[in-house]
Amino acid sequence: MGKNTFTLTDNRDGRSFEYDILKGTRGPDVVDIRSFYKDSGMFTYDPGYTSTASCDSKITFIDGENSELRYRGIPIEELAGKRSYLDVCYLLFRGNLPTEQESKDFDLEIRHRSFLDEGILRLFDALPDHAHPMATMGAATMALATIYKDHLNLENEEEFKIMRRRILAKMPTIAAMAFRNSRGVPMIYPDIDRYFTENFLYMLRAYPGGKLKNLGNGLHEEIKQVEVDALDAILTLHADHEQNASTTTVRNVGSTEAHPYVAIASGIAALWGSAHGGANEKVMDQLQLIGDVKNVPTYIAKAKDKNDPFRLMGFGHRVYKNRDPRAQELKRLQDKLKEELNLDSKLLDIASAVEEAALSDDYFKERGLYPNIDFYSGVILTALKIPVEMFTPIFVIGRIPGWLAQWSELKQDPTAKIARPRQLYTGK
Repeated sequence: MGKNTFTLTDNRDGRSFEYDILKGTRGPDVVDIRSFYKDSGMFTYDPGYTSTASCDSKITFIDGENSELRYRGIPIEELAGKRSYLDVCYLLFRGNLPTEQESKDFDLEIRHRSFLDEGILRLFDALPDHAHPMATMGAATMALATIYKDHLNLENEEEFKIMRRRILAKMPTIAAMAFRNSRGVPMIYPDIDRYFTENFLYMLRAYPGGKLKNLGNGLHEEIKQVEVDALDAILTLHADHEQNASTTTVRNVGSTEAHPYVAIASGIAALWGSAHGGANEKVMDQLQLIGDVKNVPTYIAKAKDKNDPFRLMGFGHRVYKNRDPRAQELKRLQDKLKEELNLDSKLLDIASAVEEAALSDDYFKERGLYPNIDFYSGVILTALKIPVEMFTPIFVIGRIPGWLAQWSELKQDPTAKIARPRQLYTGK
C-alpha cells in the first residue's frame, strides 16, 4: 500500500501538487508541505500558526477537544499530587518515571546544584531595588551563559543531563533572590536539607540567619507539608504544554545555535506577557476589581457586551475547546485546601460566584469559555502567601523542565533547521 497523500490544486492554472500525509501516534495527521514553496513558488499563510505543526515531538500530548494532557504518555491526573514535581522533571527529561533510588539520587543532585556562582549575586546587587522579578530572572539566567560556557556545544547525553539538572536546580534560587531583590531585603541561600519546593518557600520567607518568622516562646513558623504539596502540584501542572508561545520561542532561539541558557532566558521573556504566563496576575487583579459577590452579575454582563472592552480573565484557552484538565486538578486542590490553608474567603467567594455564573450561562458554554488553569492558580498561590508579582516566576520554575526537554529534543533532531517563517508582504 502506498503512502497517504494530500493534493492541492491551483485554480488559476490547474497545476496540482501532491504531499505526503504524516501520521502521529495521537492527534491530527499533518500534511508534509516542506517542499511547497519549491514546488509552487507560494507560501502558506497561517498567522499565529493555528494550523501549523512546527516540529515532531515525543514529550507532551494535548487533545483539546477531550480535555486531555499527557506527559510522555501519562495523563496529568496520574501525576499532579501523586508524584513529586522532581519525579515529573525526571519523566520529561528521560522519558520514564524514576525508580525509588533514581528519585532519591536525582533529588540529592538537584539540592547540591541549587547554589549560584557568587558572580551572579553581584549581578543582583547591580540591578535596582524594586525591579520586577521576571526582569531580574531573565537577566540572571542570561548571565549563567557567561559562567557555564562549556554548555554551548553539547555532544552527548551526559552533557545534556548536567546542563538540564544545573539550570533546573538553580531556577528556584534565582526566582527567590529576584523577589528579595525586588523588596530590597537580604538574600537567603538554599538549604540542602530541604526538598526542592520547600526550599523555594524557605528562600522566599526566611530572615537573615535562616530563621523563619518568630512566633514567640522560642517557636518559629514552619513550612507546612500541605503547602509544599500544593505548590508541588502547581509546578507539575505547569511543567510542559506542548508548542505554546514560550516553548516555541525557546525552540526558535535554540535553532540558531544560541547558548541553552540564552534560549531559556528568551522563554522567560515570552512567558512574562499577560496573554501567556502573566494571566494569573490579571485574574487576581480582576477579582480585586470586582470587589464583592454582588458585583459579579454586572461584570458578567460587561464580558458578554461586544461593545465593552472588558474581558473576563481566566476563562477559555487557545487549545482546550472544552475544560482545561489542569484547571480541573487545581479546582480539586483548591477545594481540598480551603480550610487547611485558610484561603482568602472573600476572594474565594468572588471567584466561586464568577465561576458559577459563567458555567451556567449559555454565552460562555457555547463558546467553550470554561475556567482555565490561571483562574484557580492565583487564589491558591495567594493562600500560600506568595505575592502577586511572584506568580509568573513560579510559572517559570514549573515550566523549566518542559523548556529543557524541548530544547534537548530539538538539538538532538538531525532534521532540525533554523526557524525562519516567511511573510505576506503588503507594504509599498
